[in-house]
Formats: sequence, C-alpha cells, structure tokens
Amino acid sequence: MFENLSDRLERSFQILKGQGRITEINVAETLRDVRRALLEADVNFNTAKQFTETVKEKALGQDVLTALKPHQLMVKIVQDELALLMGGSAVDIDIKGSPAVILMSGLQGSGKTTFSGKLAQMLKSKRGKNPLLTAADVYRPAAIEQLRVLGEQIGVPVYAEEENKDPVKIAKNAIKHAKQHGHDLVIIDTAGRLAIDEVMMNEISAIKDAVNPNEILFVVDAMTGQDAVNTAKEFNERLNFDGVVLTKLDGDTRGGAALSIRSVVDKPIKFIGTGEKLDALDVFHPDRMADRILGMGDVVSLVERAQEQYDEQEARRLQKRIAKNQFDFDDFIGQIQQIKKMGNLKDLAAMIPGVGKQIKDLDIDDDAFKGIEAIIRSMTPEERSNPQVLNGTRRKRIADGSGTTVQEVNSLIKQFDETRKMMQMMASGGGRAAARAAMRNMRRR
Repeated sequence: MFENLSDRLERSFQILKGQGRITEINVAETLRDVRRALLEADVNFNTAKQFTETVKEKALGQDVLTALKPHQLMVKIVQDELALLMGGSAVDIDIKGSPAVILMSGLQGSGKTTFSGKLAQMLKSKRGKNPLLTAADVYRPAAIEQLRVLGEQIGVPVYAEEENKDPVKIAKNAIKHAKQHGHDLVIIDTAGRLAIDEVMMNEISAIKDAVNPNEILFVVDAMTGQDAVNTAKEFNERLNFDGVVLTKLDGDTRGGAALSIRSVVDKPIKFIGTGEKLDALDVFHPDRMADRILGMGDVVSLVERAQEQYDEQEARRLQKRIAKNQFDFDDFIGQIQQIKKMGNLKDLAAMIPGVGKQIKDLDIDDDAFKGIEAIIRSMTPEERSNPQVLNGTRRKRIADGSGTTVQEVNSLIKQFDETRKMMQMMASGGGRAAARAAMRNMRRR
C-alpha cells in the first residue's frame, strides 16, 4: 500500500539531500514536489495545499536552514504532519451497552458485508464479545447468504428474516433477539446502491433513528480515491457517522482517500482492510501509517501481531526442548503455522524498517511455506521426531510423496539441522562464544 506515494516522497526529499547548501528556495522546491506527489496520490487539492503550507511554516520556524541534518529534520516534520493529517492517533470503537449496536453504511461493493464479518471476528476473539450479525439488506438475497457463510466461518450467528422486506423492523427485531439470547453486540449490515440516492439515504436514516446505534461506520473502497472522499462527505451530512473503514487498502491504491478523508469530513478512520482473509483487518494508527508511507516500517504493529499469536506456555515448552536438543520437525511446522497466522508475508516484511522498498517488486506468495509443509507432512511421525533416521531411501519417498525433489528435501533437512544447532547453542549460553569464533575465522580469511 502507498508504494507510489512513498517513492515520490523519497524523490522529493532528494532535492534537499543532494544540495550542498540548504536554502529557503530549495525547501520551497522540495515542498512543491511533495504537493505534486500528494496530488498524484489523489489527495484532495485543498488538503495537499494546506499540508505543504503548514510543513513549510514549521520547517522555517524550526531552523531547517541551519540544522546539522536539514534533510532528516524535514522528513520528521512531514512525518508528524502526515500523522496529524490522518487523525493523530487511533480512535477506539464504542461497544458499551447491552447490546451495543454498530450500523454499517456505504455504497454497494464497498465491502460492508465482508467487513461486518471481519469486525465480528475481531471483537469476538480480541475483546471477548458475543456478537450477532444482522442481515438488513432486503434487496440482494446473495448478501444474506454471504453473511451466513461468513458467520459460519467465524462461529457467529446471523439474524435474518428473508420474507420481511422492512429493514427497520428487521434491525429492531434483531436487537430483541440479541437481548433474549445473550448477545452483547449487534452488527447491522445494510443495503447499498451503485450510487447515492434519496431512497437509500432515507432508509438508513430510518434504521439509525429506530435502533439508536452506538457507532455508525462508513465503509468505503480505498481504491476509489477522491470519489471515496466525496461519498463520505455526502453520507456524513445525512448520518453524521462516527468513523470510516477503508477496505482494499492492500490493492493498487494511491492512498488519497486515507490522507484526505479526515480533513474533509473531520471523522476518524477506525479500521483498514488489508486483504481478503477474515483476519486481514487492522485498527488504523495514523502515526504508524505515516511511518510506513515514509519507508520507516511499522515495528510496533509487527510486534503486536506476533504477541497475538504468542503462547507463553508453548514458548516455555519449546525453550526446554531446544535446550535439550529435542526441537523436531513437529515443532518446526508449528512455528510456521504461527507465522502464517500473523498475516500476509509481504505485508509483514514491509513492516520492518528499510525492507518495504527492497521487496516492493518481489512477488512473495502467501503459499511460500507450502513446499516445506508438504515435505514435513510426507514424513512419518518417527521421522519428524527423529530426523537422524532420514536416510537416502526415506528422503526419496518423502520427495515423491510431497511432489518435490530429493535435492529440495536434502536442502530443508540441512537448513533444519543448522537451525537446530544454532538454537541449541544459544539456549546453552554458547551464542556469544560462537559469534566470537566466527569473527576470528572471518579475520583469518
């Protein structure tokens, strides 16, 4: 996400970096280029103009011209202003109440139904809620079925009245049902249209008046650029919604919606969709997004994702096995599963500072571990727990069973052996000694 904008901003800052002397003239030239970069990313014109004027005022006020490293100071000012432009800090969702009610709004195709399922799963798994999904789109039977499929996948019930064509009554009945069956959260998926019309606006306004939701979320496809901002403005004038959800932010989007929407409608972006999978949903952190736009990575989000999958008891068990040199292929494949749960591999790698730019043209498949898993699963339980028994005959059988080559099997076993030795050495306290020995060997060469 934001790859084109990141590249353009980096080129803009090169104007300053390459100058032997920093002047007010080349600061202004840099900011003109920054404004062009923002406009190319489909940022609202007035937003881009105000942004660069603010940055220039702060830059000259902080003595960028006489700073020891003016390029770095300018990047820091832009970083801070980008974060402020997108809201400054994350804004939580209001789920107080019995039940709390969340009303979805947006055009058809924006991703409301999928987001409803993602949000239900997030609030169920991370906040301990007992949600009820409500199908209030009475015009598309496929929307009801889609919500049911999503509900089955995440283990959340769906309330629907297929014969009832009154979305207001469906929404009110869903809340009654939730109270009777112990649900503390109701998420209402509403109908959308291909374009804004009076019928749609009147309908969702009526649902809002009838259920008095804790939150109204406006869901919009980030790939629609400035159209997303214009649509948000019209919805906000009618509904006064509480927050924005940007879907498909992992696609080929220029990022203008994320950078413009807060300044235009003065409502926070609360969530971003980063993929098709049901766990591909993140709370929006403006400061972290600013870091990523400027190529600084997002280590905090990476650590948070790792912590979500972290099992302290399992970690202690593994530590003991590593110390006793008992780490085997069953443990290895278990760690792979943990990594896969963290999300898209390219997205994870891009969170590491300096890595995003290096891998932007690489195609990192989410099935990158597929071959490794196939090899390990083609082993017998004995072979997985005792890799030393893997002779030539067994390796040939494993290669045939996994659809790989003997060379690939040999390579995996070699890498596993080297990893296990290193892990055992670190666990036994020999890591520093090994590092010193390696340095001595390098000097001798």
